[in-house]
Amino acid sequence: MRRIAAALLLLGLASAAQAEVLKLAVTTSFRNSGLAERLVPEIERDTGMEIRLLVVGTGQALRLGAAGDVDAVLTHAKAAEERFVAEGHGAHRREIMRSDFVVIGPSEDPARVRGAASAAEALGRIAAARAAFVSRGDDSGTHAREREIWKAAGIAPAGRWYMEVGAGMGTALNIAAGMGAYILSDRASWLNFGNAGGLAALFAGDPALANPYAFIPVSPEGRPHVRRGLARRLEAWLVSDRARALIEGFEAGGERPFAFSADR
Repeated sequence: MRRIAAALLLLGLASAAQAEVLKLAVTTSFRNSGLAERLVPEIERDTGMEIRLLVVGTGQALRLGAAGDVDAVLTHAKAAEERFVAEGHGAHRREIMRSDFVVIGPSEDPARVRGAASAAEALGRIAAARAAFVSRGDDSGTHAREREIWKAAGIAPAGRWYMEVGAGMGTALNIAAGMGAYILSDRASWLNFGNAGGLAALFAGDPALANPYAFIPVSPEGRPHVRRGLARRLEAWLVSDRARALIEGFEAGGERPFAFSADR
């Protein structure tokens, strides 16, 4: 019996050692939202792969892809993603799901953001009031969108009121909570945030705050070690009815912040 048990143990270890590993660079919001924790075990169970996440900002995720350090990326900065594919680093870009960004700030709202007509006006009011604003400042998808909105407002933010922290979404939200500052956050991370303090969601709904997430397999051209077949297997799962049910059924803070948007 001991020999049989030992043989079964060795067989199990061998099977585990042979598990195919896919390296996937994802945004910090994918993890901070809680969606990664919900999806990854199901992906591994359904596909037989091991998903190894590298959690970084979108800019860093795309750089990892260009270097061939990951097999695929899941990010949320459309313009940067399209450049990535156009430059030959990605095989193609496929939208998987959508959420949105929200302007968070002190519940008393000293900059009167709640009354703004647009995201650009909301940030413009913060700048005019010189109210404390925390920027991720990390070349992430959230940071990229924030910069786009400042540009639309005709403002180059600078000064003691504007703080670039060079951090992921969770850390940046903690800093904003500690300072009673305004911040731009993806909705899911905000809903999953457990340290809100005196902060509240103050502005949302502008089309400029739309937040699509896309999957991009890294191109094997010049990167022969990239596991193209595993990336295809993951993509097939991400656009399946199984993925739709899990993404649209995911809840954070009593809300469902993601909508499945894959074109099949």
